Amino acid sequence: MKISMVVNDAPREVEAPANALLVDVLRGQLGLTGTHVGCDTSQCGACTVHVDGRAVKSCTMLAVQAEGAQVTTIEGVGAPGNLHPMQAAFQDQHGLQCGFCTPGMIMAAIDLVKRSDRLDEKSVREGLEGNLCRCTGYHNIVRAVLQAAERM
Repeated sequence: MKISMVVNDAPREVEAPANALLVDVLRGQLGLTGTHVGCDTSQCGACTVHVDGRAVKSCTMLAVQAEGAQVTTIEGVGAPGNLHPMQAAFQDQHGLQCGFCTPGMIMAAIDLVKRSDRLDEKSVREGLEGNLCRCTGYHNIVRAVLQAAERM
């Protein structure tokens, strides 16, 4: 099937089977390997991207469902020397260790901040409950999200 979408502000057209997952198309065909595959069951959130402005776990979305959509991956958020406020906050607050979960965590956190009027430690923890980190213990991630929320 031909699938047309806008990925990181660039029109893209790919050929993929009807059962291809969005994460596989992003990584395998478009070379956007910042979107990670962690569990394949929608449990870890390492594959989180934005589809039409909302955080989506791309391991449970068919690529064909993104037909005509705006898709943003971690590669489309900030740039070296010009980080997005969430990326800068993760850096400032040491909100990562191994970094495997970080792209998905950042994408989910950006969506959380955009959808929330007021955030506190509890609401950040609840808002990110679909994203797992096995290294940091979440304390610095929560601090990073709260810092970024002030700057966004």
